[in-house]
Amino acid sequence: MKLDILAFAAHPDDTELSCAGTLATHIRKGYQVGVVDLTAGELGTRGSDEIRAKEAAESAKILGLTVRENLKLADGFFQNDKQSQVALIKVLRKYQPDIVLINAPSDRHPDHGRAAQLELDACFLAGLVKVETTWEGVKQPHWRPKSVYHYIQSNFIQPDFIVDVTDSWDTKMQAIKSFKTQFFDPNSNEPETFISSPDFLNMIEGRAKDLGHSIGVGYGEGFIKVRNMGVSDLHQLL
Repeated sequence: MKLDILAFAAHPDDTELSCAGTLATHIRKGYQVGVVDLTAGELGTRGSDEIRAKEAAESAKILGLTVRENLKLADGFFQNDKQSQVALIKVLRKYQPDIVLINAPSDRHPDHGRAAQLELDACFLAGLVKVETTWEGVKQPHWRPKSVYHYIQSNFIQPDFIVDVTDSWDTKMQAIKSFKTQFFDPNSNEPETFISSPDFLNMIEGRAKDLGHSIGVGYGEGFIKVRNMGVSDLHQLL
């Protein structure tokens, strides 16, 4: 099954908070979009990995994802090593995405920056003919995505470009709120965390409004390029 866009995430809910509006916008346009979570988020203070899996599945339905998988790497302890790289390479070759979205290159949570480098390295290695992998006993062809972009997470990073997600904002917020154990719930008895306060979701919305305002729309999501972007016609730039 070929995907047009694949988003990697260190934890379930990374993509919801950072680029779900972009994913939903492209799904509305008819593109095949998937998410692969590296870990189950089992070290999260609130909820459990089993509950997080159900919440991730609910979010996938809301967004309309074609696929959502979890690689079950060790939350907090996964490394950018051969074993982890091969796990991601197999996914890239399985779905052959043209565009890959990856974690922020640096962020408050150390898993995010470490995941970003792992994801970036896997995107390169997946294109090497002599890196051999199999899927269900069949040798996989090499594949390298055409474009890779970092999404922005908790720490603000000046984006290289911004996607208009105004028409998909409500869908994004519904997807975020499907992670009921993780975010603000006045009836929850779980310990308070950095992301469970109402101020955190207010920040997410405020940032999206600010990014949207900078390009003349209601809401926007920012991305960082991995390599220079080129056009042959200035009209391709909005």
